[in-house]
Amino acid sequence: MSMTTANVNSSERFEEGMVVIQEAVDRAIGIAEGTDNVQGFSSEDYMRYYTYPFRSLSTHSFTTVDSTSGFGYLLAKLTKLSRTIYELSTPNPLGEYSRDLYDYYKRIFEEYITSKVLPALNGKKDQDLLQEIVRRWSILKTMTYWLCRFFHYLDRYFIARRKLPSLQQTSYNTFYNLVYAETFGPVKDAVIAMINREREGEQIDQALVKSILAINAENGAGSLKQHKQNLEEAILEDTASFYSQKASYWMQKKSYNEYMLAVSQCLTHEKDTVSPYLQAKNQKKLLEVVEQELLNAYANELERKKQDDEFPLADHKQVS
Repeated sequence: MSMTTANVNSSERFEEGMVVIQEAVDRAIGIAEGTDNVQGFSSEDYMRYYTYPFRSLSTHSFTTVDSTSGFGYLLAKLTKLSRTIYELSTPNPLGEYSRDLYDYYKRIFEEYITSKVLPALNGKKDQDLLQEIVRRWSILKTMTYWLCRFFHYLDRYFIARRKLPSLQQTSYNTFYNLVYAETFGPVKDAVIAMINREREGEQIDQALVKSILAINAENGAGSLKQHKQNLEEAILEDTASFYSQKASYWMQKKSYNEYMLAVSQCLTHEKDTVSPYLQAKNQKKLLEVVEQELLNAYANELERKKQDDEFPLADHKQVS
């Protein structure tokens, strides 16, 4: 077979493979969004049905399930997909397409976010925005779960050798860069507003705040690290402003004992309620910020207030 004929056959095989891959990608998106009849695979199903034919790739033994309908149909498609990606990404005449597959994998998420996620977020604000981001993040993680398994030969060979971001990191980075970075301002404001309302005694959706902070705390790269730092730093900065105003007002209105009781209640609230929203390294900082604004910043004034409360007539007697 001539080189030209081999190249043509290779190109044709690649195009055929991409049809199979795209079909499986569409199915994975349907599963992630909950629009597909198949809800996914349990670990038992995955090990029993998926890995068995996968181990038999070299013999093309893909007859372990009924491939005509239902669950068996999807398994047959997944197995064919796995074989296709293996052939296109491992060292063989078709391995030259590994870079194309890697770029295609990234485009899957870019196009999904551009066509579905961003329009869904458009016009939303406050808690509605936070809820939609949490929902879309969950969908993206489910997509990543399945597609990482379909494309895992890229992780094992091409990505490892080229020292590129892993498949999971690639999809996460895409979400952070296209969604999280773009909505960081309103997300930050909404989260801080909810935390402050809770400080004032209002009941809030704590699970929603925790979910947003959990997304923020996921391991990432590049801009994510900067935004992760900024969000929690923004909470700390706002905490300082919040309690600075409280301290100024309470110093005028409360007795020493009343003031110290309020401080104790605030520290308890921050430790028990707000602190768990943050990563461990910032939990201690949060309490230090509260102590700084309520106690350290007014140390001298508090000492005078204490003396005045304990000896209210001392100055009067001295004058007399």
